[in-house]
Amino acid sequence: MSSVREVTLTSAPPKSSQCGVTHNIPALVFNARGYNGNFYHEINDIFIPLFITINSLFHDQDVILVIVDGMTWWYQKYVDLLNAFSPNHKIINTNNLTTAHCFPSAVVGLIKHGPVTINPKLLPNPKTLLDFSTFLKNAYIKEDTPLLFPSNNSKPLLTLVDRKGSSSRVILNQEEVVKLAKEVGFNVHVLDHSKDSTMANVYRLVHSSHVLLGVHGAGLTNLFFLRQGSVVVQVVPIGLEWASDTCYKNPSPFLGLEYVEYKVEANESSLSWDYGVDSLMVKDPKAYTEGKWEKSIVYLKNQNVKIDLVRFKKWLMKAYEKAKMFMNSTSQVAS
Repeated sequence: MSSVREVTLTSAPPKSSQCGVTHNIPALVFNARGYNGNFYHEINDIFIPLFITINSLFHDQDVILVIVDGMTWWYQKYVDLLNAFSPNHKIINTNNLTTAHCFPSAVVGLIKHGPVTINPKLLPNPKTLLDFSTFLKNAYIKEDTPLLFPSNNSKPLLTLVDRKGSSSRVILNQEEVVKLAKEVGFNVHVLDHSKDSTMANVYRLVHSSHVLLGVHGAGLTNLFFLRQGSVVVQVVPIGLEWASDTCYKNPSPFLGLEYVEYKVEANESSLSWDYGVDSLMVKDPKAYTEGKWEKSIVYLKNQNVKIDLVRFKKWLMKAYEKAKMFMNSTSQVAS
């Protein structure tokens, strides 16, 4: 919250001389900082609540987005999505204001239903996570936008989220995992956000994929870009069961996705090498953390994984079977 600026609301008479610009439609004011910069939090903390708020309070009604503390790179990253939320009006960036803007009314802040959650019962016109996913598709895929399909259409495309360069939750034997996935029968693309630079390009790639694979982390938020019937494979490190369930397992069925979970065992976690297989931290994370966040951080920030390839092959085979079923049930034309 230290990066979130407070907003002060004031009222003025109509046609007030204080107004440099007078608008005739309401404003929706929200902050774009907090944990912005993390893809999961950008979707969970900003865009899902923005979708909920507009569909709750401005259904079939124009609204002007007034964004506080938005950073230049963030506007550039999400230009297509922001324009989809506000197709008829220019977004107001308060960082660049040189005059006062006046509105007939304003809503400050966004409505949230919970982590990665849209509760249709709380909306006047029921919407779900699947509706949000469709909204994303309409923002990033146009009628003439080509999708990226594997060159060999008999093989399902598996996209692996690359965490190399991250401080934690890196697959230390990633090249071997890629080789194994190819042996199972997948075409494999390693998703590197630094190379697959624009959100539109990332969307096209993931939307073309049949399987999205990754260790628990922000990159798995790309599951919102998958087609219904696609497969999500989440590698769950030690001590991250709750976060893995909340962020990615629980939303998957609401998005029409098949979910496969691979739970890391002690000998696959770097924590066992650093602290010992028999340490309380490794054997019983619940007892070790005692429900305290400061003791849970070690599982997020100080843990990498070396996947047991023999054991992991069973889960890859399961994902492959589901992916082939998905391929057989649909044509290779983007849905």
